[in-house]
Amino acid sequence: MQMDSSSLTRQVEFVFRQLEGELTNATAGTVLIHIRNNAVGKFGVRHHPIESKNGKFESVDKGLTGAQVQAFKQMAIESLRYRKDWTHGEILYDFSVRASANSWSASILFESNYNMANWNSRYYPRKNDLWDSQ
Repeated sequence: MQMDSSSLTRQVEFVFRQLEGELTNATAGTVLIHIRNNAVGKFGVRHHPIESKNGKFESVDKGLTGAQVQAFKQMAIESLRYRKDWTHGEILYDFSVRASANSWSASILFESNYNMANWNSRYYPRKNDLWDSQ
């Protein structure tokens, strides 16, 4: 894990503490964490599915338990070891609960973002530099 990731680890732990109530009993969804300069900028949960039939909501199957939410949080923190050399981007944790087996699964997606506007001076010399070299 990168040295600067320890602070991000604490931030991801904070995110999951904040979302604990929302994740408990959720059957499926995605936890989104937006990162800028190795700091969490915003976070949230996309819940799915919320289904209805004939205009009435279906009864919700049993979702994540408190213990499963804690295990989810630990998995999310441990997954930061796989983040390599980027400071801006998103982390998406997709999760679902299997009602029949009372188990859950999750997948992790890392998305790094780069902005070329910040790098233009590295690749294109400034006009003054061109004149100084002649």
